[in-house]
Amino acid sequence: MSPPRAVRIVGGQWKRSLLPVADKPGLRPTPDRLRETLFNWLGQDLDGWRVLDAFAGSGALGFEAASRGAAEVTLLEQDADLVRSLNASRERLKASTLRVQRADALAWMKGAPAASFELVLLDPPFAAGLGERALAAAARLLVPSGLVYLEAGEAYSGAVPTPLQPWRSGRVGAVHAALWQHATPTDESAP
Repeated sequence: MSPPRAVRIVGGQWKRSLLPVADKPGLRPTPDRLRETLFNWLGQDLDGWRVLDAFAGSGALGFEAASRGAAEVTLLEQDADLVRSLNASRERLKASTLRVQRADALAWMKGAPAASFELVLLDPPFAAGLGERALAAAARLLVPSGLVYLEAGEAYSGAVPTPLQPWRSGRVGAVHAALWQHATPTDESAP
């Protein structure tokens, strides 16, 4: 089955807007049903959140977050053609809170300031085997109680960085999804 040529934003201010999907090896946008599930887990309103979409591809996850009120959304993509497409979609939708950067996601995350995001979205190419390294790089970028989302072709069984605790997980078709929360120490002196 060939991938769709466009995906539809499923919620928020750009609901029903289409994002083009290039015919590129390994490019597989997050299915509508899974994006809907993810944003049900997160709550529909991301007002004020800073979000990183680390392997942007079609931009479906990042645009979905921006559509739902995120204050800042950074999309990272290595492929120059996809970066041009993401920027064209950003301009067409007048998505002023969205920033597109051409970058290697792992290198960028390793160099980014710690505790910079409420949400990090990870959807690396399944065949690349980047899940464990991406999760480790993303964990340090989360604010306390921040969330990291990972999509993979199979249930995640790698190492989970210490500050992360499982929060939600699910599967839509062949795509497995997991959401972890950055654990915050409890203050035992609090009432």
